[in-house]
Amino acid sequence: MLLIAGLGNPGVCYAGTRHNMGFRALAHLAALWEIPVTRTGFSGRYGQGSVDGKRVMLLAPHMYMNDSGISVAGAASYFGVEPADTLLLYDDIDLPCGAVRVRAQGGPGTHNGMRSVVGHLGTENFPRVRMGVGAPPDGISLADWVLSRPDA
Repeated sequence: MLLIAGLGNPGVCYAGTRHNMGFRALAHLAALWEIPVTRTGFSGRYGQGSVDGKRVMLLAPHMYMNDSGISVAGAASYFGVEPADTLLLYDDIDLPCGAVRVRAQGGPGTHNGMRSVVGHLGTENFPRVRMGVGAPPDGISLADWVLSRPDA
């Protein structure tokens, strides 16, 4: 089974923010693959299906970003998914807006959600898709930037 987790913050007030790019990417995959992410469990919402004959679980942790690892590690443990078969989707301020970088492994960088996932999985050896949201402009705090909504 492949576990794909999109990171974000739960709640209507965070919907559409830069920090919820992982949720947005996960919703896109759910629609593309017709896998409803409606089941509740593992401190989040998830759905299961098949893509090209491979079992896939889509997971949206419904914990705040800094605790995302609890949800991801819980689902991975329950279903026996190895870190190499756990793909994380998340925003990245170190990439320009719209840029995408795929990595097979690596450290969490400045991302608190990834720090949580690395800590709870106990390894950095899992693939990830980093989606650029750009760095905050001068005079805007990092928190205010990632919790704001991007222009169209």
